[in-house]
Amino acid sequence: MTATATRPPAPPTSRPPRAPRVISFSQRLSRWDLKLSPYLYVSPFFLMFAIVGLFPIAFTAVISFMDWDLVRNSGEFIGFDQYLWILGQPQFWTALRNTFSIFLLSSVPQLVAAVFIAAMLDRNIRAKTFWRMGVLVPFVMAPVAVALIFSNMFGDNHGLVNNVITNLGLQPIPWHKDPFWSHIAIATMVNFRWTGYNTLILLAAMQAIPRDYYEAATVDGAGPLRQFFSITLPSLKPTLIFVIITATIGGLQIFDEPRMYDQFGRGGAAQQWLTITLYLYDIGWGQWNFGRAAALAWILFLIILLIGLINLLVTRRLVRDEGRR
Repeated sequence: MTATATRPPAPPTSRPPRAPRVISFSQRLSRWDLKLSPYLYVSPFFLMFAIVGLFPIAFTAVISFMDWDLVRNSGEFIGFDQYLWILGQPQFWTALRNTFSIFLLSSVPQLVAAVFIAAMLDRNIRAKTFWRMGVLVPFVMAPVAVALIFSNMFGDNHGLVNNVITNLGLQPIPWHKDPFWSHIAIATMVNFRWTGYNTLILLAAMQAIPRDYYEAATVDGAGPLRQFFSITLPSLKPTLIFVIITATIGGLQIFDEPRMYDQFGRGGAAQQWLTITLYLYDIGWGQWNFGRAAALAWILFLIILLIGLINLLVTRRLVRDEGRR
């Protein structure tokens, strides 16, 4: 047996106190740059928004409570009288009904078509770049040009659509006289312009989904339809919420298409397609009453906010989170 001697512990050595570290000015500048540079990079957007966005919004809110004199650039405070006047006008409720009708006829088919087209473009097809660029061409076109072309196509007497219908032996459709058919025509313009834009947004979200999910589903025997409803659609929840909210904001603020649908731009002889924005434009620049126009603008803002919140809640309930099933 061998005995091992234990080494006695070394006596503690006393170290001299460390000198305080002096931070140079360049190091401080580097720290400030690291902390402040992100805010400086994004500050131009907030400055521009404060000038061209936030200030007009606040100024419009002030004007909405006044009987504003455009010549003197001043007004008399009258409270909620402007809002009560707007709500008491039959034209407002007609415009509200027409706006919601055009919004539903455009947004719902538009989003369904965008999801379907994006799913087709996400598959392994030939000439992917060509088809993806093709769906965006209508969005690049000027809204006035689209409205002029489609207003001539949907002409009551000599429009292209009615010529085709009469050649088939059917009765022509009163596109400019009947409220429902005028809403269909205007919604067609909106769908033509915005379907491709929403398609590319949804396509980008689909391509971000890991392909391992689809491979595992294929091994388990799930078909393309099952994969779409169980993998693709739940994974698109954040993007769908964004697309639905932006479509809601744009659909309730529609102006170019109904404005250019006829040569007068007043929403039809019997206000068949009068929208809230057209009515707002008529009050502000037709009647030169900026106080009432500002009140109507804020009423429209509150309507859009309410509908956007409803869409957000409905979308969260209908579309499950990824992997929740």
